[in-house]
Formats: sequence, C-alpha cells, structure tokens
Amino acid sequence: MNDSTDTNPYSGLPDTAFWRTAVAAHNPLEISGLWVPEFAILPKHRVVTAGSCFAQHFSRALRARGYNWLDAEPAPDLLTEEQARSFNYGIFSTRTGNIYTARMLRQWLELALGEADPEAAAWTEVWKTEGRFQDPLRPVIEPGGFLSRDELFSARAATLAALRRAVRRADVFVFTMGLTESWRNLQTGAEYALCPGTAGGVFDPDRHQFCNQRYPEIHRDMTVALDLLRAANPGLKVLLTVSPVPLTATASGQHVLTATSYSKSVLRAVAGDLAADRDGVDYFPSYEIITHPAFRGMFYASNQRSVVAKGVDHVMESFFAAQQAHFPQPARQGIKPPPAEERSARAVKCEEEMLDAFAR
Repeated sequence: MNDSTDTNPYSGLPDTAFWRTAVAAHNPLEISGLWVPEFAILPKHRVVTAGSCFAQHFSRALRARGYNWLDAEPAPDLLTEEQARSFNYGIFSTRTGNIYTARMLRQWLELALGEADPEAAAWTEVWKTEGRFQDPLRPVIEPGGFLSRDELFSARAATLAALRRAVRRADVFVFTMGLTESWRNLQTGAEYALCPGTAGGVFDPDRHQFCNQRYPEIHRDMTVALDLLRAANPGLKVLLTVSPVPLTATASGQHVLTATSYSKSVLRAVAGDLAADRDGVDYFPSYEIITHPAFRGMFYASNQRSVVAKGVDHVMESFFAAQQAHFPQPARQGIKPPPAEERSARAVKCEEEMLDAFAR
C-alpha cells in the first residue's frame, strides 16, 4: 500500500502553503514569503508611480533607497520644496494628482497618448469658483485654482506631455488601484476625480451620475490602459497594488464598512486576474499586509483608516526584501527611510479625505 503522504498534491509543499506553518506559528511581523516577484525592479530601472494615495509611499521609499524614481514633471526651480509640494509636484511621477479608478487611468493615458481628442466636449469642461478655474480631472492640483481657462489647459497639456514621456521612458509602471466609486458627466461620459460640489464645481443631478463600478467594467478599463502602456512602450513592466486605505465616505447607500469591502475585493480580484493572465504584469500584496486579520490591525491609526508609519515601513521592507531574495543585489550603504512624519497619513495628499467634511 502506498504511503498517502507521498502520493497526494499536498505532500512536499513548502511551509508557505499551510496556514499553521506560514501564519499561525509566527509573530505577525515575521510572516514572510507573501510575494514572489515576477520581474526585477533594480536601482537602475526607471520607475513611474501613479494611482491612489497609498502609491505616494512607493515614490518616497524608492527615492530614499536611491532607486531611479522617474520625476517626469519636476517643479520649477524658483519654488521651495514646501511650495512645490503644495502645487503637487514630486508627489507622483507626473502632476496628475491621485488617480483613484481604472477609468481615470484610462482617461489620462488616452489623452496623453493621442487616443482621445483633447478638444472634445468631454475634456473641455471646467469648474469655476469665485473667479478661479479648476480642472475636473484634478480639481485641487493648483492651490486656489487657475487664473484662466487658457492657464488651466496649458498646465494640463504640460502634464499630458510629461505622462507621455514617463510612459515611453520607464522600465516599470507602478499603479495603485484605489476606488470603485466615482462620478461622471452624463452627457460626455467623462469621469471626475471628485464629486462636483465637494472640492469645486456645482453638483447637478441632471448632469452628474454616481457610478459604483463592477468587475467587468474595471477589468475592461484596466485592459485598455495596459494595452495603451504596452503600445507606447513594448518593454514596460507593470506592477499593480491595491490601496489598503478604507473609503472615507460612500454614496452607494451601503454602510461605509461593507462598501469598502466590496470596493477593495473587486479591485483585488481584477489586479490578481490581470497579473495571472498577462505577461509583464505583477501584483504586490500591500493590501493584504496592512488589512489581513493576521496582522491584528496594528498598522492602522486609532481612526481605523489611516496607515501609520510602522505599517508603511513594513510594506516597503517586504517589497525590497522580496526583490533582494529573488534578484540579489550588492548591499547598499547609508540607506535610511524618510522621516516618520513623511511616512504618516498626514503627509499623504488625498483628495478623497475631503469628503469627511460633509459628515454630520
């Protein structure tokens, strides 16, 4: 009679395949092996970062460790570091502001790579508040708003050119998926970065539609976005992550906790399927590292939403440790993480948090 331990698919699997040996037997901070990277991300590689708020931590961590983070739209020399940040320079690789959804990423890429007419009605809408103009695709990018429509579209054209350069020059494109909920213009189909009337513009129920995007739509938009990236740069690698930060507010009619669960679950499923189905696309589990019950909520602040510096550090150390384990590099000397205040939730620019002001 054959020994069953030698003849079934579970015999001989590594410790990481079993909950007891991979999770339960360890201190949460010692859980390892969560990611086997598909491709190397080395200090020499030009890395572009984009997406929701949590993606900003990738930018800082790469810079702190001397990686070639690509700043394709640097601040003018006359601005101080504090002024540059207030005008949203150096936050992401280009001055798009947060890109929360797959549809928003697709919009930006179609505009930047010539797949959409920038003069079309979908893209010429502006918001005007107290004589200043705001870009509906990034309404808080310019403190106080733009002086004129021409200034607004000139600034947008500069960002589109920077995004085009970034995509064509990059070796790796890191995109953090953030939300399924969004607001669109019913007539043009254009998606806004924020609901009109929250950080600019005027809400009109006859023109503005709430959308809680589902798996097929998100998968389709991400597929188009990936195709655009690959057409512009055939050798480009794409690393997807999902933000572990819960929703600030929901317009879905659900409780914000269940709405968050839906949103993150769908985004995680899309990211996982794209990574499984497409060459040169990988998924890094920053979402699981922060949110999984195995980590006992230790990485959240008292509001149970903001990720503390310790959590950011653990995510990024897990990222670099996995890269080093599978693509070893000589030890780098003198590498220090950014100061704790730069790794805290307060240091992250997150327009969605403005919605909290509307809570009664």
